[in-house]
Amino acid sequence: MAGAEVGPPPAPARTDLRTRCAVAAGRFAGWASRVTGRGAGTQVGGRIMLALAPGALGALAAGHRVVCVSATNGKTTTTRLLVEALRAGGHDAVWNTTGANMASGLAAALARPHTARLAVLEVDERWLARVLDPLRPALVVWGNLSRDQLDRFGEVHAIARTWRALAEAHPDLRVVANASDPHVAWAAEPAEVTWVDLGAAWRDDAATCPRCGSLLRWSEAGFACPGCRFATPPAVARLRGDELVVAGTPVRVPLRMGGAWNLRNAALALTAAHLHFGVDLAAAAAAVGTVEAVAGRFTTIPVGAGRTARVVLAKNPAGWTEVLHWLTTQPGPVVLAVNAHLADGRDTSWLWDVPYELLVGRDVAASGERALDVAVRLDYAGVDPLVERDPRRAAAVLAARTADQAVVTIVASYTQFTALTRSQW
Repeated sequence: MAGAEVGPPPAPARTDLRTRCAVAAGRFAGWASRVTGRGAGTQVGGRIMLALAPGALGALAAGHRVVCVSATNGKTTTTRLLVEALRAGGHDAVWNTTGANMASGLAAALARPHTARLAVLEVDERWLARVLDPLRPALVVWGNLSRDQLDRFGEVHAIARTWRALAEAHPDLRVVANASDPHVAWAAEPAEVTWVDLGAAWRDDAATCPRCGSLLRWSEAGFACPGCRFATPPAVARLRGDELVVAGTPVRVPLRMGGAWNLRNAALALTAAHLHFGVDLAAAAAAVGTVEAVAGRFTTIPVGAGRTARVVLAKNPAGWTEVLHWLTTQPGPVVLAVNAHLADGRDTSWLWDVPYELLVGRDVAASGERALDVAVRLDYAGVDPLVERDPRRAAAVLAARTADQAVVTIVASYTQFTALTRSQW
């Protein structure tokens, strides 16, 4: 179904006394966290708000037209690109700029002083079911589902079933969805869907039909189930390379950030802005093309001797595979920095599902707290790495070996990425 432009934003809502007091307490806690150097203050502030006023999320969302963006990979970038696309159409928005995407982070984002009547919120894929009713979104954007920190979140089919239950419970829910991901396509079926054909780059977590369990068949046209005829739905928007066609209108997506995955993120954002908010497609594309980095992604950091390194986040087999394929087109040394904290997932067995063989012949360093695990995996891939736990130091060593000033790329898991880029956010 093609999208329809959403209506005017609701009138500003007046929050109740309990919520206002909770917000004041949360802001103070956030401020205290920042000034004492304990953290950014977002999570602790939001937790205190919700502890003092359990209904605060709904109260803060009232008076806003809410868009929720959820996926395993790319939700932070899609959210930022959607905000920029909407601004091109004159729509001011508040959003969770730090990527804090559970209930506490959403509450903290909405509690920040702002005049916007539009909220674009990145939502963790497992938390979406818990926050959908209080947020009452006018639109949901669903990107992709793949394995991610199995020791924390469980497997892909469980999340797909949760999303489908949401769509069944809210059949009038407007969704912009990735038609090329079988789990997303099945989950979104019962809703009012604007389908976007993004092409299927990662298929390893979608071997079987989410509807009947048969083995899916893949072709250039997409997926098809021989058992129940479940197949790629016809899409109103289609991305091929850097060209997006939305309802018959083509536009080039001029991204400054590299990677085919970011083109897919942009395609979802542009389709949502154009079809659901009436933003001119060319203007929206130009706006997303101004974004150079999102929450530290693709930012550069100094590594000494006047050299810098580009930092890229990769969290799971799908994300790492995307980044490694992109690196085959990028010259320069590579640092692989992996931690195994709770936010990364403590189980590093996923390293064996990533095609590190793509780095054969490159100057590579194994880094992070699990540098030895990475080094063993690289050895089996035929790569002889430098082993250095400090990614900045590893990048400096590789940069010194490179006479042509080629950019060093640090590919980092979540906590290592955050440590490297926090000051750049």
